[in-house]
Amino acid sequence: MYLPPHNGSIGVFDSGIGGLSVANAISGLLPRESILYVADNANAPYGARTGGEVLDFSRRITDRLLSAGVKMVVVACNTATSMAIDTLRELYPEVPFVGLEPAVKPAATGKRVGVMATAVTLRSPRYLALREKYLAGRSIWENPCVDLVPLIETYGPGSPQITQYLERLLSSAGPLDTVVLGCTHYPLVGKDIAALLPEGARVIDPSGAAARQVERLLIKGQMLALDEQLPSRYDFVSTGGGVPLQRTLYTLERLNAARRWVVPNFSVS
Repeated sequence: MYLPPHNGSIGVFDSGIGGLSVANAISGLLPRESILYVADNANAPYGARTGGEVLDFSRRITDRLLSAGVKMVVVACNTATSMAIDTLRELYPEVPFVGLEPAVKPAATGKRVGVMATAVTLRSPRYLALREKYLAGRSIWENPCVDLVPLIETYGPGSPQITQYLERLLSSAGPLDTVVLGCTHYPLVGKDIAALLPEGARVIDPSGAAARQVERLLIKGQMLALDEQLPSRYDFVSTGGGVPLQRTLYTLERLNAARRWVVPNFSVS
């Protein structure tokens, strides 16, 4: 098992291609930083796994990323954040971690709010606490979006399969004015979702907030990449087939600018 050396880079992992939305936001905000990305699509979707399995996958990937030399780990997966990040912080107290959770706080101003997330995320204590704090006492449309992650991995944004699925899904929601994307895969089809919502509805993508937290922690730890002469480097590794990863990278301008792609010679077992 091999990951390329990445001393001083930002390590990012997800169950598949969804975390690329976060990596893309990090690249846009911090273009001097290098990124080592792991897509664990051999074990996706994490939302269909037990908490113990998600924790085990997350721990193994974190071990590999740290062995490669990364200075920070971004858990670019809402399910893995819910199930694993607290334990990861206990196991590696010297490592800064950034996780993803549903962006419920900015949805608090909405009157008819929908939350799209995996079943694991929707029943997690982290999400339930956020819902109670910011959306208590109001009716919320919540949906675990069963099979949406595999469809995104297989067909990609703008495909007829994605459109047909979302039409069926959102037909049960009623008129929403705010939709929270509670899985990092979903921003990849954010335009498809927005096209099916009432005019003016907000679609809340947490990727930008995650990138800003990365920046804050790097500044706090005095770990920002400051050398303008040293080019950033991006490596993308998948545990399963590399086609979804490469197809998605072509659509993300910031990440596509530095094409160093590594495909599936990696295992978390």
